[in-house]
Amino acid sequence: MEQQIYKGKLIQFHPLKVAKKEQLTKNTFSLEFEIPGNLKENFKFEAGQFVSIKFIAHGEEVINDYSMTSAPYEKKICLGIKVNSSDGATSELFRNYNVGDELMVGEPSGRFTLVSKPSEFRTIVAFAAGIGITPILSHFKNILHKEPRTRLFLFFGNKSSEEVIYREQLDNLARMHGERLQIFYFFSKEKTADQFFYGRLDEKKLSLIINQILHLDDTDEESTIWDAVDEVLICGKGEMIKSLANACYHHGIPKKNIHFELFEEYNDDIYPVEKEFPLIENVEVKFKMLGKEYATHLPDNREKILQQLLIQNFPVPYSCKSGICGSCECYLEEGEVELLENEYLTEKEEAQGKILACMSIVKSKKIKLNFDLS
Repeated sequence: MEQQIYKGKLIQFHPLKVAKKEQLTKNTFSLEFEIPGNLKENFKFEAGQFVSIKFIAHGEEVINDYSMTSAPYEKKICLGIKVNSSDGATSELFRNYNVGDELMVGEPSGRFTLVSKPSEFRTIVAFAAGIGITPILSHFKNILHKEPRTRLFLFFGNKSSEEVIYREQLDNLARMHGERLQIFYFFSKEKTADQFFYGRLDEKKLSLIINQILHLDDTDEESTIWDAVDEVLICGKGEMIKSLANACYHHGIPKKNIHFELFEEYNDDIYPVEKEFPLIENVEVKFKMLGKEYATHLPDNREKILQQLLIQNFPVPYSCKSGICGSCECYLEEGEVELLENEYLTEKEEAQGKILACMSIVKSKKIKLNFDLS
């Protein structure tokens, strides 16, 4: 039996059996699910997407999102999961669910995806930290399988070598595709023989990477590897994404080619707000959610819409607060707003009047929103 849950949008859930469970490091594990024939279409996915899992933790129902490490051609759902604390919900998932047990799994979603270009010569660079490797692994397996002319560079940061997940799988990929895939490991709390690989992945480290690794290009003597980069993938915590995304942009990569996936709520803008807006006070806001009508006033337009509604304790949907996940997607039915950054909506969706509440500044005295998308 499938169920629908509202989490910004309606999620279609289906019961799936755990086919395989493996502890990867002391605080990470993987789950693989058995997909019955009648649900194979429902669980088709793109590299970089995630699924939501509904389970019971400490007597309460929990819904968490987990990225897939499997590639679409593998035709299976594999997840990499981090246990953040011994008393958290994910630790209950690890302790209480085993091979043969059923879990309610949502259909794949998310837009941390790339358009496949198998006939083109491309260079793609990825930065991952810790569990942030999960969607990157899905991407890289998929690209190596489908794009024979694409070369890949992965810069993977962890606290120590003991905490590197999927190292064996990554190293096997590098051995199989040595001319097309290079992987570099960085450690922030473990001394390395080469000082270059010690420390966090940030804007300073990126400058060193560009100058010392992505410099001479064997395929073009007149340019560097960095000059040839077509797409950048970044996955990890907010501060890392902010640092690297801005550094990539300042080093010449257009924002539309910098893709990131945030694994936590983040209350800051990824890119600095470069515009100034006229102050508007006492803004009238009406919005619809789950068929119910709400009305309120915002003191002014200094803060974004979502953040102000949350301060007033309205149960509006959100997750990342940074314009990445799409949980706060809604229709602007009346009024005017400025959408500051958008890693989620397509141009067509924007033209249809969709906005992200977490990234929108009010530009009129009155606005009307609709969070019921279907």
